[in-house]
Amino acid sequence: MSHLDLTADIVELTASLVDVSSVSHHEAVLADSVERALREFEHLDVARIGNNVIARTQLGLAERVVIAGHLDTVPEAGNLPSRLVDDRLYGLGACDMKGGVAVALSLAARSAHATREVTFVFYATEEVEDQYNGLAEVLDERPDLLKADFAILMEPSDAGVEAGCQGSLRVIVRSKGVRAHSARSWVGENAIHYASEILQRLIDYTPRTVDIDGLDYREGLSAVRIEGGVAGNVIPDECAVTVNYRYAPDRSPDEAVIHLREVFAGFDLEVGDNAPPALPGLDRPAAKAFVAAVGVTPRPKFGWTDVARFSAIGVPAVNFGPGDPLVAHTVDEYVPIAHLRSTLAVMSAWLGLDQS
Repeated sequence: MSHLDLTADIVELTASLVDVSSVSHHEAVLADSVERALREFEHLDVARIGNNVIARTQLGLAERVVIAGHLDTVPEAGNLPSRLVDDRLYGLGACDMKGGVAVALSLAARSAHATREVTFVFYATEEVEDQYNGLAEVLDERPDLLKADFAILMEPSDAGVEAGCQGSLRVIVRSKGVRAHSARSWVGENAIHYASEILQRLIDYTPRTVDIDGLDYREGLSAVRIEGGVAGNVIPDECAVTVNYRYAPDRSPDEAVIHLREVFAGFDLEVGDNAPPALPGLDRPAAKAFVAAVGVTPRPKFGWTDVARFSAIGVPAVNFGPGDPLVAHTVDEYVPIAHLRSTLAVMSAWLGLDQS
């Protein structure tokens, strides 16, 4: 790709990033360009781990913050190159999350006189299976690079603050029966019928709403799949209900499992994926200053993001970035120009940077 100018207008910089295809597992070209551009600035120490690029200031300041964003996108859908229409920039990844990456790169270029130490992280393979996650790769190889007092993940959040995130636990709850010919159903025990008790417990369940740092995290417990049956003339001897538990960040992954074992006592329960939650950490000085700079009331994050990785290493984190998450991954994905400019202005002010 052509030279990436980190001093360009934020709309131009975002368009330049969008125009470089970087579908998950194919981020090398963009990562190369980002690395070259960052190395032009003497005030940044730049490291490369795989297709993950990390740039850090070393200004001798007491407080360090991380500003992170992923370089990859979902597969193309005829939505390249970028196009500017009225007050929106359209294109693959414009919302999720090259708009946020552009803001972070612009800040990095001007961070020589920041009022906080900053670690900028541009990582790969976020949009695919967790085993490939680039941020996890950095944590495995160089966890020291991500030590900080506070972190901001530039995920699209409607240019507002979404603090922390929910945990997500998937379990399979099984009911057992006795197989028999359906013509003699009284000989068997129907596992699908017994599964009605599992469903009834879900219907009767009252999810918690938990106040953490003044934010109401609503939990959810939902059946998302049910499987059972052998043949049209067989009484089934097993039925499996897959349940997804979205739990508040005051619970650990182990505590979430214990809770579901209590809810489904008497049934076999198989634990599947269990992504840990992230505490909002809005009581930290850096977080308080950031929320004040944004000037909006923080919202709890309903869903899971990589802020959980920072929380796991003791770094409170929030989501803050341009773009409406509802248009992420769509064919007509876009980022509002107003979001690009407002998020850049807020971040610049928070870091004490000249916005010119």
